[in-house]
Amino acid sequence: MRIRKAKQSDAEDIAKVHVDSWRTTYKGIISDKFLNQLSYDRRTELWQGNISKEDTYILVVENSEGQIVGFADAWKRETNIVPYSIDLTSIYLLEDYQGKGIGKMLIRELFTYFKEKGYEKVFVDVLEENKSRYFYEHYGAKHIKSVEIKIGDALLNEFIYEWNDLDCALEKLNA
Repeated sequence: MRIRKAKQSDAEDIAKVHVDSWRTTYKGIISDKFLNQLSYDRRTELWQGNISKEDTYILVVENSEGQIVGFADAWKRETNIVPYSIDLTSIYLLEDYQGKGIGKMLIRELFTYFKEKGYEKVFVDVLEENKSRYFYEHYGAKHIKSVEIKIGDALLNEFIYEWNDLDCALEKLNA
């Protein structure tokens, strides 16, 4: 596996991972109708825009054949008014690549970047029913609040997590 910074030509492959991983990760959580309406083309446009933003840090994971099988990104949301903080906005892997330590590799790269840039806090939002929240908890994220959000026709609970000790998180990620 190879992790590298995303480039504009990766947008279509990131979009495919994004849509496919949503369809497997959120099956039974988000309605099938909503998941089936996800579009590779619309997500490609989204990722072309995201990659072109200066303040967005996006990593991709390539398998041994050079195919993108996962990605992660971070940027500071407009609603985040906490000084020296950033939001881990997504981390997705194709289902066949989950549970193999790749998420840990991705998050370690992100936290190394966060530390280098002087961030002191990292936030991540996760649906309550998404099992990946236990992954974040394992690496030191603390649940700080819950909010209700709407996805499609459903109201869902979203947990907001915070890391306020990047050194401790990196220590766990490097173990």
